[in-house]
Amino acid sequence: MTTNLFFTSLISMVADLSIRMSAEQRYQRLLQHLGRIFPCDASALLKFENHSLIPLAVNGLSEDTLGRRFIVSEHPRLARILASDQAVRFAADSDLPDPYDGLVESADDQLLVHDCMGVTLFIDGEPWGVLTLDALTPGTFDHIDPIELSTFISLTAATVKAAGLITSLEQRVRYATQTLLKDNTAQQMIGDSDCMKTLRNEISIVAPSDLAVLILGETGVGKELVAQRIHSESNRADQVMVYVNCAALPESIAESELFGHVKGAFSGAIADRTGKFELADGGTIFLDEIGELPLSIQAKLLRTLQNGEIQRVGSDRQIKVNLRIIAATNRNLQQEVSAGLFRPDLYHRLAVYPMQVSALRERGKDVLLLTGAFLEKNQQRLGIKKLRLDQDAKQALLAYDWPGNIRELEHLLSRAALKSATTENRQADFITLSLAYLNIMPVQAKQLSHQDLKTITAPSAPINLKNSVDEFQRQLIQQQLAAQQGNIAATARMLGLERGNFHRLLKRLELT
Repeated sequence: MTTNLFFTSLISMVADLSIRMSAEQRYQRLLQHLGRIFPCDASALLKFENHSLIPLAVNGLSEDTLGRRFIVSEHPRLARILASDQAVRFAADSDLPDPYDGLVESADDQLLVHDCMGVTLFIDGEPWGVLTLDALTPGTFDHIDPIELSTFISLTAATVKAAGLITSLEQRVRYATQTLLKDNTAQQMIGDSDCMKTLRNEISIVAPSDLAVLILGETGVGKELVAQRIHSESNRADQVMVYVNCAALPESIAESELFGHVKGAFSGAIADRTGKFELADGGTIFLDEIGELPLSIQAKLLRTLQNGEIQRVGSDRQIKVNLRIIAATNRNLQQEVSAGLFRPDLYHRLAVYPMQVSALRERGKDVLLLTGAFLEKNQQRLGIKKLRLDQDAKQALLAYDWPGNIRELEHLLSRAALKSATTENRQADFITLSLAYLNIMPVQAKQLSHQDLKTITAPSAPINLKNSVDEFQRQLIQQQLAAQQGNIAATARMLGLERGNFHRLLKRLELT
């Protein structure tokens, strides 16, 4: 490249250091400068964390790349780059698989990377991550000036360090506590949509306090993950977090499960038992599906929240507990209070800091980021090569309404990955998932079309109205049952039916 263009780009990079922008914007600008100085088809900035390289910015790569996590031990090219203190270039005929094969955006989804190089970024003498450049044409990087590359890498490291300094030390420490969770990869909150940024900001505000948090949202949006994130960023992060599924607690044993019992308290109580609240002492208790708790248990829970004391079943002794309450529900608890199904005093105790988790259909291109993460997970689980999506599949995922939210997306991609893992596909460089593997309708109908109305109002033959209505009800109920993962209570609420009436309807339609 010309000397003038090189120095002009460097001056722009230096100027960027003084401009106020987010870390994500800095990283993306960095790749834009890289593309001007060293033309390539794709580039990426990845941070090394917990034995994986996490993409922070990409240029020329599929959007779902940002959701992927490249475990270094499974990607020999990335491992070689990370192990070197010099730029590493791979021959066009290298037999080492390229992590970006099939991810480079191009007119031909089947094109493979033919020229690849990368360099480790060191911050204060420690490897921070890697910068990679890829091209589809062999020999693209033959004439890169090593002095220009070295200068660019030095400025890149300065940019990364500046972005890190701008990010508060407190936030970085809290993120580090995520390593205490049992599955690091699964616990990451993936998404760049505005609603996800707002959610992360709310978590950072409320987490350091001991305020009770009520997490609201539809089934499958990730309310448990939000609870885990609050705990991991709290002052109790090094203490236990106890999970309770209130929907799975029969009323007959709910009190014993929550508060414990003493030997002989009831038939079958052959020994003292420690309840969930006592186990969570010093840490956090997460009460999932809190709206399912019977009114009788709600009253006893309220007493615990008011006094910070529990009493085991069969005992008169009060036990002090110091814990943080996080609750979650897919119900509208204010409506439940109005209907007399939930205690208003308990609601106000729990909803000190209410937090709404957006449905997946409201999160835009986060669908593709999550897709990338789930595809990586399935590659490891099934022991297959790289899974990629074609353009039609991506558009279908973006257009779909996701009634089952993130859980539905995860299950759909698991099925698609399993279908694709044929003997023939395992021999390919990568596996491309088409719309046929996904088996979803790109757009769910919201209303009847004019043609539908015409068909209904002017039937060509006599129809049985009752049978037609029954069949429509069956299809609608089956669809909602699938979206709610078979949860009958949740399906009844989605359809606006009382649970007893819904059971009778299921029986009449022979859907039991």
